[in-house]
Amino acid sequence: MPHSLFDLAGRTALVTGSSRGLGYAIAEALAQAGARVVLNGVDAQRLAHSAEALRAKGHGVEVAAFDVTDEAAVSDAFARLDAAGLAIDILVNNAGIQLRKPLVELSLPEWDKVLRTNLTSAFLVGREAARRMIERKSGGKIINIGSLTSEAARATVAPYTAAKGGIKMLTRAMTAEWAEHGIQANAIGPGYMATEMNTALLQNPAFDGWVKSRTPARRWGRPDELAGTAIYLASSASDYVNGQILYVDGGMLAVL
Repeated sequence: MPHSLFDLAGRTALVTGSSRGLGYAIAEALAQAGARVVLNGVDAQRLAHSAEALRAKGHGVEVAAFDVTDEAAVSDAFARLDAAGLAIDILVNNAGIQLRKPLVELSLPEWDKVLRTNLTSAFLVGREAARRMIERKSGGKIINIGSLTSEAARATVAPYTAAKGGIKMLTRAMTAEWAEHGIQANAIGPGYMATEMNTALLQNPAFDGWVKSRTPARRWGRPDELAGTAIYLASSASDYVNGQILYVDGGMLAVL
């Protein structure tokens, strides 16, 4: 298969929640494939540090510090990108948080915060990106980050599970409305990844043992192992792939 199918040179990718963790790993992968990347987060200092780390490797990087759950902030951020001449060809909706608490102890504000961060943000940012892709008649790529919980529930993470299940269906809704405009909307469902957000779980012998025993690969995933899937979905290689969620989980969902 020609290498050019996966070449992202000349394209600009916005990755939300990309100052660290999975978002940073995905942004770096897209940059390595030739894309100019726009990092996003709410911590301007950490965002600047992450951008400098990528620039030191020779990558073209911009930053856009804004709250993905704030409709006005999202609109203003895209207006600034427009003014700077940055047309987003690739959007990765990665921003997310986790909250572990039994349903009966969960407050409405806690529920709302997780849903807004993990699901509503993908709608808000996706809407602004798609409006511009449609107006430019240039097509584009939208990659939403789902989870194993897009398919299966686990106790104490109900709002996260609801949000990631919603990501799967939002991706299909985006496809239903935007595929005719040459926009491919798909999702990635990571398995258990060794990230900063999962440090407590990694250090919990019982949970660590459960992940390794439950996963056919017998280990946690690494953030960089999302690189190939992200590049594929962002590139011309996936131009007729729409509404799919690709699980990168070491085989966890494949077995009982």
